[in-house]
Amino acid sequence: MKQFDVPVFYRSPLISAIKRKRKEKDKLKKDFSPTFLDFGPVQIYLARHFGFCYGVENAIEIAFRTIDENPGKRIFLLSEMIHNPQVNKDLLSRGVHFLQDTHGRQIIAFEDLTPQDIVLIPAFGTTLEIEQKLNSIGIHTEKYNTTCPFVEKVWNRSEVIAKKAYSIVIHGKPTHEETRATFSHAAFNAPSVVVKNMAQTIELSKYITGEKSPGDFYTEFKGQYSEGFDITRDLDRVGVVNQTTMLASDTQAIADYLKQVMIEKYGLTKENLAERFADTRDTLCYATNDNQTSVSEMLETSADFAIVVGGYNSSNTSHLVELCEEKLPTYFINNAEKILSPDEILHYNFHTKQELLTRDFLPAHTPVKILMTSGASCPDALVERVIEKLTAFFKESSPLDTMVEHFL
Repeated sequence: MKQFDVPVFYRSPLISAIKRKRKEKDKLKKDFSPTFLDFGPVQIYLARHFGFCYGVENAIEIAFRTIDENPGKRIFLLSEMIHNPQVNKDLLSRGVHFLQDTHGRQIIAFEDLTPQDIVLIPAFGTTLEIEQKLNSIGIHTEKYNTTCPFVEKVWNRSEVIAKKAYSIVIHGKPTHEETRATFSHAAFNAPSVVVKNMAQTIELSKYITGEKSPGDFYTEFKGQYSEGFDITRDLDRVGVVNQTTMLASDTQAIADYLKQVMIEKYGLTKENLAERFADTRDTLCYATNDNQTSVSEMLETSADFAIVVGGYNSSNTSHLVELCEEKLPTYFINNAEKILSPDEILHYNFHTKQELLTRDFLPAHTPVKILMTSGASCPDALVERVIEKLTAFFKESSPLDTMVEHFL
């Protein structure tokens, strides 16, 4: 896989050594067991796969190279490059400006742009409408487009099945940048509808089976279907794609559920299933799968609590938190500074969108056993700082340099 030129300040000597050693021993990525870091009074089980994915490293490389190669030019980001506060802060500190916030609200008007300006498309991609608007101004985004190749893969798969007269069901968060972009590309080629979760999928299926009145669809799914969507016709043949950062198991469950609905309604068999339902399993992102599988495997280890590091508005990170919360106390933090002391930690509840202060989070006994992972947009350097801060609370802990040498 291609190696990217990511700024060294995002790297971690410890994490790099660990990942290199694990890759040498497991080239085919069949071993998803966590990496055991024994610091003595603190024992950390690090997920097999975590941190920057291919798409994120690609986006960061393009963004920083663009800044270096265009001194004096105005450079804009359409919205956050990725959902990590440090990376976005670093880009802003280098003179980059955001045109929109993560919800698509305008910060700087498109009318203020000139053909000489540079606009970076973030890793999530963008809508066809925004792309056309920028092109009409004279800004050509091809050279500065950091859209993740695996997001583009979903768009391409949508186009392929659209040409075979399937409608597109998108599993994603309707307001998320990636889902808005995927919806725009899908809707250009076929009738499309977004479902947030299994609950919405079950309700959508009732329009397929006729259990619900067709007219109710347009109220229930307001803002989530393409223009001209005909509920009486456009769910006769469907394919399911996803926002790549959703739980892969959830997307698969949604696809399986809709497939069964089609089988039962139309009396389909394995031989003629494709008449009504498209196979789209190949659109699930490898990094999302690997990170989530790694967390599931890590959770087989008994521990006192879990720490997940990443941006609070990061979808893929929140799903890792969700998995951990099912098994043990979990603290979602975006940097080491949130660990205020050996007694207090400030962490994020992504369900209520609030930071919470928890006291006595470290147990009285030793060794303290901690499970740890991070989101796909989180620099490894942040994970190392979290490890460093935790181990520093215990005087008897082995130094990080010693642990690095262990993996060299």
